[in-house]
Amino acid sequence: MKLLLVDDDAVLTTALRRGLTAEGFTVEVAADGREGLWRGREGGHDLIVLDLLLPGLNGYRVCAQLRRDGVRTPILMLTAKDGDLDEAEGLDTGADDYLRKPFSFAVLVARLHALLRRAALGDPPPLEVGRLRLDLPARRAELAGAELPLTAREFDLLTYLVRRPGRVLSKQDLLAGVWDDAFEGDPNVVEVYVARLRRKLGQGGPRIDTLRGAGYRFGP
Repeated sequence: MKLLLVDDDAVLTTALRRGLTAEGFTVEVAADGREGLWRGREGGHDLIVLDLLLPGLNGYRVCAQLRRDGVRTPILMLTAKDGDLDEAEGLDTGADDYLRKPFSFAVLVARLHALLRRAALGDPPPLEVGRLRLDLPARRAELAGAELPLTAREFDLLTYLVRRPGRVLSKQDLLAGVWDDAFEGDPNVVEVYVARLRRKLGQGGPRIDTLRGAGYRFGP
C-alpha cells in the first residue's frame, strides 16, 4: 500500500513515516503544497494524507485541484485548526476524512484502513427518496434533476436522515450521528440545520416532520 504524506513538519513526518512503514505502508513524503500536488497528480498512491497548513499551496487548494484533475485517491486531511467550518471546507473540497492534530497514531491507522476498505468496495449506489438523489462519493445532492447546494454538514445530516426513513430521531440521535458523541456545543444547532434543509428541500422534496417532545421524522 503506497501512501503520500504531504506535511511540512519534519519531526512529524519522520515519526509517521517510521510508524506507517511498520504498519505495512510504503510512504512517500512531500514537504509543501506544490510538491504534494505534483506527486498526487503522478498517481500510483493508494492513500493521501494531506496537511491543511502548507507552504506554497494550502491543503484546501491541493485537494480541490487534485479532484478537478480527476484524481480519486482517498484523501485524509490533517490540521491543527479546530472548528466545524474548517472541517466543512475540507470535505467540500473533496477530502474523504478529516483528523485534527494532535491525534492518536492508532486512530490515524484505523482511519486509513477504513478508507482503504471503502475504496475496495467501490462507489456505493446513490440514495434516492422520491425526487431526491444523493451521490455519496461525489457528495452531490439533486432534487428533481437539479443540483441542491448543501454545505458539508447539511449533506451529512440529510444523508443520515435519508438512511433512516420513517424513524423518529431525537435531537441527541442526530448530534451523535452527524456531529459526534463528544459534541459540547449548543444542541439547538440541530434545529438550525433542520430548518436550513427544509428551506432547501422546499415543497417538492421529502418532508422533515417535527414530533414535539420526541424529535424528527424524515419521509417522502
